Amino acid sequence: MMLGEESESADYWKKCGDEALANGVKGVVMMGAHWDCVGPSKIEVSTNPNPGKSPVAYVHPSKYVDYKLVPDLEGAQRCVSMLSADGFIASGNDKFEWIHDTYLILIRMFPGGCPPTTILSLNSRFDPHFHMKVGASLRSLRDEGYLLIGTGGAVHNLYRNRWAPMIKYSDNFAQETPPEEWAMEFRQSVEDVITNNSGPELRRAMTRLMKHPRFRDAHATDDHFMAAMFVSGAAGGEEDTGTYGQLKAETWELTNMCNSQFTIGGWSRTVPAAA
Repeated sequence: MMLGEESESADYWKKCGDEALANGVKGVVMMGAHWDCVGPSKIEVSTNPNPGKSPVAYVHPSKYVDYKLVPDLEGAQRCVSMLSADGFIASGNDKFEWIHDTYLILIRMFPGGCPPTTILSLNSRFDPHFHMKVGASLRSLRDEGYLLIGTGGAVHNLYRNRWAPMIKYSDNFAQETPPEEWAMEFRQSVEDVITNNSGPELRRAMTRLMKHPRFRDAHATDDHFMAAMFVSGAAGGEEDTGTYGQLKAETWELTNMCNSQFTIGGWSRTVPAAA
């Protein structure tokens, strides 16, 4: 799958990692798409001191098994404290094994070694406003040199992907036909929102996307869109007004799945947030 193959997006992740290291990144805080916890207002933060890696379908283990993960236990406790202070029921989870939506990106960004990293869960109710507020609660970490990342997907509906080239030929990038209209329309709406809105307007526009007439076509389930809400919270404060997101790379796979790479902010100002 894309996370294990060479692509335009993988090249951009490496560029982001190089830039982060050059600017003395203090740590990484990530929200993915595959870990959620149950309970109103509940969110968990990984505190496993020696996390394993869940296997990845269609990616050879040699591409990830030997990469040493570096959990930021001190940063995790800070996140728990900051979220708790803002009214979330936040707690550490010392059993969580990291999933491909986070560690494969870290491998691409930082092939020379993983920086201290904190992983946040989703909440299983998938409330966009909840996840946006999580990002807002942790926004000040950007001012301290932390890089905040949300990993999900602009268009991610596994039921409407075309799997035959992958199953027959291990070719996830095959595009026998162009992406379908519903995928192209929603993908364009995501770009329009992120590149044309800033500050609190970005937060409002991102949450409205879940009412888009093509949202359910593009996302059969809500999980892969919550990380974008996290980023809109982390990069959508009043102080972010005038800082617009930029589409830096994009990779389509399985015909209808769109992986768009956006960055909001920069190291010359406040540390970026990425979706």
